[in-house]
Amino acid sequence: METRHLRLIKTLADEKSITRSLDKLFLTQSAVSHQLRDIEERLGVKIFYRTKNQWTLTEEGQVLYDTATKVLAEIDEATNRINDMRQGHAGNIRISTECYTNYHWLPAFMARMKVLYPKLDINIVIEATHKPLQKLLDNELDLGITSDPWDDKSIKYVELFKDEVMAVIPLGHPLAHKKFLTGDDFKDQTLIIHSYPLETVTVHQHFLKDQKTQPQKIVAMPLTEAALEMVKAGMGILTMPKWAMRSFVDSPTLTLVRIGQKGLIRTHYAAVRHEDAGKKYIQDFIKNLKEELAR
Repeated sequence: METRHLRLIKTLADEKSITRSLDKLFLTQSAVSHQLRDIEERLGVKIFYRTKNQWTLTEEGQVLYDTATKVLAEIDEATNRINDMRQGHAGNIRISTECYTNYHWLPAFMARMKVLYPKLDINIVIEATHKPLQKLLDNELDLGITSDPWDDKSIKYVELFKDEVMAVIPLGHPLAHKKFLTGDDFKDQTLIIHSYPLETVTVHQHFLKDQKTQPQKIVAMPLTEAALEMVKAGMGILTMPKWAMRSFVDSPTLTLVRIGQKGLIRTHYAAVRHEDAGKKYIQDFIKNLKEELAR
């Protein structure tokens, strides 16, 4: 039995007349009669009791009608969802980043996207933080934000923005007056990081590692506010993006110092699987994300 047969049975039962059903079925009376007779012969049951002015369902016909109601509703819903997805208005995006500082701006952006695209379901996958590319390949994410792209042909990268990671140092500290920090400047310091592993810490991966040096001590503090208080108390130095400091009240007791003579510059990318890169709702999400970050 085909869906057109189910639609024919449901329409005849709803309209209770073959004449009133013709316009909705876009069929002639003889075509409707022929299809109905064909269904009854295939199943070996009578579907309708027919009188001159009304058609009523048999017990077997009621079973088919109930089935048609459920199946056709699901098909119509699926068709509508697919049409929405084609138009970029609906879809599901699981997103994560490799850096906790990105979560300072991401929730507010998601809230604005919900207003613009009410049928777009966006979810942050916190447990994928620090490993968005692996989770992307494992199909546990739909979009990852990273500054360390992998050489993997199954991933497509779209550049989002550049930022500079700075050292946050208390005023009065011996390093506070320097124009920029060298690798040796970290040797006698306690470095406060958001979390392990070190491979996810930008200053280690893209500066200290190249300089073949490491801090005297490393302390993990995932809460930025608490980490800044530790810096103010002289318990160590912190590194974080310059833009991220805007989320916190300016403190007259702290200063920002460049890391390396040319600065520690990162490029952030939106990473998606190549198979998903053509989906309009993902393309629209990335375009809106670039626009947001450009501000």
